[in-house]
Amino acid sequence: MQALFKYPILVFLLLVVNLKISAQLPLKPRSSPLDMATIIYDDTYVKITYSRPHKNGRKIFGNLVPYDSLWRTGDNEATEITTNKKILIGSDTLQAGTYSIFTIPGEQSWTIIFNEKIGLWGIYKYDKKYDVFRLEASVAKTNVIYEPFTIEFGKKIMKNTELYFIWENTKVIIPIEFL
Repeated sequence: MQALFKYPILVFLLLVVNLKISAQLPLKPRSSPLDMATIIYDDTYVKITYSRPHKNGRKIFGNLVPYDSLWRTGDNEATEITTNKKILIGSDTLQAGTYSIFTIPGEQSWTIIFNEKIGLWGIYKYDKKYDVFRLEASVAKTNVIYEPFTIEFGKKIMKNTELYFIWENTKVIIPIEFL
């Protein structure tokens, strides 16, 4: 131990070199990478931030993601939607702001939940009392298998579009109108 105090400069240099080597290590990529879906209509901007889990040979709906149970709608952090102007989703108005999106997948339809609490990890601190509104969305089957969970907007037709949640061979369709 006394030898360390004899050569303080050497100890200092070894620590600095060790820190520099550690700082150069690359970050390990997430297995469910972060992604965004965005759309602009006139002066209205909508952005959805979510994590994209992959199918990886698993059966998704009714298995990995159980039917009739709350889901964070992706992986890792809860999915969030941000809009700078109010929009109509289904028959409900979503005011400007940022909200978490949770879902309850079903075989024929899904319950889509917009919740005031943001910055949540998964569903662990989900609280129903902060729900802004819920809506039922239709489910369609796709002809192709989607490997990663995907959120995207459809084509803009006049002041309308659709929001899609797609994974495996399931496509959930949510109508949106720009106000």
